[in-house]
Amino acid sequence: MDADIGMLRWRCRRGMKELDLLLTGYVDNEYRDAAPDQRQAFRRLLECHDPLIYDYLLGRVPPPDAVLSALIERIAANRSNDR
Repeated sequence: MDADIGMLRWRCRRGMKELDLLLTGYVDNEYRDAAPDQRQAFRRLLECHDPLIYDYLLGRVPPPDAVLSALIERIAANRSNDR
């Protein structure tokens, strides 16, 4: 699992520092304990372009399904807790 986490951390490196921090924070703090559907949703999220991920996190665009929506809420909640 450590190699998988390392690969995910690398894929969390985006063009926007805030996304880097939020996505890496999710991997470091929650991914290991996440349910399989949440892990799959996170991998799908990483396939999205940065502006779309950012729009999801800011609530500008609704995620396409409930699992991805719940994931976005968890990641956004971490942003609020870090402030």
